[in-house]
Amino acid sequence: MNVEYTGRQYTVTNAIRKEVETGLAKIRKILGDRFETKVILAVEKHRHKAEITISARNGPLVGLAQAKDMNIAVNEALDHLEKQAVKYKTRWMSKKRSARKSEEVKKWNGHDTSPHEQEELQTAVGLSEKTAVPVMVHKYPAVAKTTEVHLLRSDEAVAMRPMTLEEAIKETHFKDRDVFVFRDPKGKLMVLHRRRRDDKMELIEVP
Repeated sequence: MNVEYTGRQYTVTNAIRKEVETGLAKIRKILGDRFETKVILAVEKHRHKAEITISARNGPLVGLAQAKDMNIAVNEALDHLEKQAVKYKTRWMSKKRSARKSEEVKKWNGHDTSPHEQEELQTAVGLSEKTAVPVMVHKYPAVAKTTEVHLLRSDEAVAMRPMTLEEAIKETHFKDRDVFVFRDPKGKLMVLHRRRRDDKMELIEVP
């Protein structure tokens, strides 16, 4: 397990290392991935801060927490990472099922069908065997009904203060948002958006 530790005004103890690696072992069971991990532990004005970043396949997952005790902060950061990992895996499985369903739809529409399957789809139309004309029959899946759109107002998707791109990415992961709006230090409006097709973050500069 490759874990890089950084201590800022804090000495990383063996007990904390064991706590981190135990939590990461649980996350590894969820993601089934070999990933690198960076752990930053800092003490600022008697507040213990833990920042744990793991490099998952389609982008980093970040767990942030602060508490009066470093052990509590580490455990809270690991809990947040575990929740993200579950959501990450659920989203990945959903995309996999969606891709499989798309392939099935193509087959039903007559695309990418094997010669044997095409023969099964053919039928003959005519009064007799001599005048019969082969016809390809396509079966289409039922059209899904349009669902009603529900609008929810949320303040968590908008930054209340200017921040750098790195800070915005961490905040997006921390709040587990697909869209996050913020202003950079120069006051320019920016939008971070998670693309559904590959789960990567996309930066949009608002003119």
